[in-house]
Amino acid sequence: MTSTVSKAARRLRSISCTFNPSFRFSTMSTKPIMLYTAGTPNGRKVSILLEELKAAYGLEYEWQKIDLSKNEQKEPWFIALNPNGRIPAIVDRARDNFAVFETGSILLYLQQYYDKEGRFSFDPVKQPNENSEVLQWMFWTNAGLWTSIAGHFLNAAPENIPYAQKRYIDETRRLFGVMEIRLKDHEWLVGDKISIADINAYTWTAGHKRCGVDSIDEWPGLKKWLDRIAARETVKVGSLVP
Repeated sequence: MTSTVSKAARRLRSISCTFNPSFRFSTMSTKPIMLYTAGTPNGRKVSILLEELKAAYGLEYEWQKIDLSKNEQKEPWFIALNPNGRIPAIVDRARDNFAVFETGSILLYLQQYYDKEGRFSFDPVKQPNENSEVLQWMFWTNAGLWTSIAGHFLNAAPENIPYAQKRYIDETRRLFGVMEIRLKDHEWLVGDKISIADINAYTWTAGHKRCGVDSIDEWPGLKKWLDRIAARETVKVGSLVP
């Protein structure tokens, strides 16, 4: 395990960039994607997909850490990229420095422009049902898989509120049950391969202990799915960003 993590860390260092304010809008790099991120589940969704695209197609990217403790995401230069002032955001240098914010939108954008062979998606014409199912799980995840609320009341709230803790731990468990309905007889959320739907749901689900759910043994399909994704080298590397 240690050697695997070390290997991932070495690879990570090869793609990272040193913080430099002038680098924020640099167009000199030949790497098309610039990722502005932090070590959160939302940030790591994007870095995981970028690692998958790098392994599949050779897509190169760089990243810059946004220091949330210093509110760098509220600075004018970042607000120009994302008016909502949240990470992550990307700039696509290959498309005239086009900026994209919101995690689900970034995943869909990267799939549209850089997953040319559909390795992490499904053709809307040839596989319309699977394409629709990807969108269904994407929207469900972004609208409902907010396990972070339980994490907030357990770990960050300024006061202990038992009702809120129980309410959102129970909701987290319910959401895991929804995923189990799908995953008890499917390896992936959609079709026969990992897709952006899986990547989108993985990072919040993987942090279940922080959300008051110490064990996921009661959802065996979900557990196997998590283990299956976590074992991918691309996921190990992407999870170390930044």
